[in-house]
Formats: sequence, C-alpha cells, structure tokens
Amino acid sequence: QVQLVESGGGFVQAGGSLRLSCAASGRFFSIHDMGWYRQAPGKQRELVATISSGGSTMYADSVKGRFTASRDNAVNRVYLEMNSLKPEDTAVYYCKASYRDYMSVVSVVWGQGTQVTVSS
Repeated sequence: QVQLVESGGGFVQAGGSLRLSCAASGRFFSIHDMGWYRQAPGKQRELVATISSGGSTMYADSVKGRFTASRDNAVNRVYLEMNSLKPEDTAVYYCKASYRDYMSVVSVVWGQGTQVTVSS
C-alpha cells in the first residue's frame, strides 16, 4: 500500500509563486507516472501536469510556461513549481501516482489534496 501526502499549498496574491510537494511512502516495488491534478469549486477534477519515472513531462495548456513539474526518485517525491499564479489557479491540488507492488500489481493512489488560493 502506498500513501501520498501533499504539502506547500497556501494563500498567495496574483503573480506570486508556490511550490507543492508530494511524498510517497509505503511498500512498493516501483513508482511509475506521477501527476498533479486540481479541482476548483463546482468543477471537475482536471489534469495539471504529469511526469514519468524518466522525467518526461506533460502540462495542461492553461499552465504551460508557468508551472514546472519535477521529481526526485531517490526520495519518492514529486514537486510542482507554480509561478505567475492567477486567481483561476485557485483549487485543491491533488497528487496522483501509479505504482507496482511486489506482486507486480499496478495500482493508482491519490493524495488528500492541498488548497491553493490566489487572490486578485
């Protein structure tokens, strides 16, 4: 079983920056793709960024050029550097990971979310 814990959310003015962190812990053989999603009030959860175990990234058009995903496989962490934040970035941000356990079963796990609020 793998657990994900996000941190780094908070309140920031438009144009500011925040850095989110997500730590994976538990028993697993390997962690594959990790990603960040967000859900604003009254809206569906949407993809923000994904990063493969090899470091390849993909971003939603709305955050390209402003957000950067990275990961440190040695400590099983993924990060989201968010710059030039806009009020429309306000949401709960969730970390997601796919992993393989020692029985070679691949599963997906979500973190509990961290709130990001951007004021205008």
